[in-house]
Amino acid sequence: MPDTMGANDIAFPHLGIYLENLPKTFSVFGFEIALYGVIIGIGVILGVFMAERMAKTEGMDTDIIWDFGIYAVIFSVIGARIYYVIFSWDMYKDNLLGIFNLRNGGLAIYGAVIAAFITLFVFGRVKKLSPYQIGDCGVYGLILGQIIGRWGNFFNREVFGGYTDSLFAMRLPVEAVRPWDITQSQLDGMALMGDVNFIQVHPTFLYECAWNIGILALMLLYHRRKKYHGQMCLFYLGGYGIGRFVIEGIRTDRLLIPGTQIAVSQLLGLILFIFSVVLNTIVRVRMLKTESNTGKEDKGQ
Repeated sequence: MPDTMGANDIAFPHLGIYLENLPKTFSVFGFEIALYGVIIGIGVILGVFMAERMAKTEGMDTDIIWDFGIYAVIFSVIGARIYYVIFSWDMYKDNLLGIFNLRNGGLAIYGAVIAAFITLFVFGRVKKLSPYQIGDCGVYGLILGQIIGRWGNFFNREVFGGYTDSLFAMRLPVEAVRPWDITQSQLDGMALMGDVNFIQVHPTFLYECAWNIGILALMLLYHRRKKYHGQMCLFYLGGYGIGRFVIEGIRTDRLLIPGTQIAVSQLLGLILFIFSVVLNTIVRVRMLKTESNTGKEDKGQ
């Protein structure tokens, strides 16, 4: 591996992978298009198709998924941006127009999740449909969208951790990384490696992508055995929550609760994991009691 990297190169030295000239944008008829946005868009589209496919297994009218999907996508993007801006306010307070510039990233998935679930319950109430059944299909699309969308972070050279020399260590040229994403840990890592023009970091975007693939696989295996509408929503919230809790601890671009050193997404991930486990336990115990009482009544007859 070279000691000097090109501005658009990315490398995984211990895997023997060196990718040359991977741009952040491409040009169409003179317009610069960010790969970040293209990949997010692909993730959204495939996510809706995934949710539609799962709706068929539920015997649902798939038009419901498309109707909900339109609202969910719009409000999720808005929610993702609001969440990011709120917890990165120092970056935008002197440049309010920068809030509307998404070319450099700045979408927080938990903002999208919160907005999507609010939209889900409003949509269900207005349409007089079960939000839990719709949600059980929608979360498949949500997590697939996350799996794909994390590769937008890869092309944007963001969502990574501190210095590491582990198997999956990733090298990024300093000039390709946003200055505020470079930490002392990474600078110390550069000093250890000598006279280099790159940082070597944990590819936390890749860790989260791999974790989400595992969650999606488990969800697909369990889907036909679910016991009640809403259970897959809890499966997603708990599974993703505990994974995000661990991975967020590695990231160096964490969004912090103002005035603290607490990573908001790490705290939220832990809360959602506990919430999901407790609520699922409560519902299952109540179901078992109901089944037991029904069985006693049948014997009495």
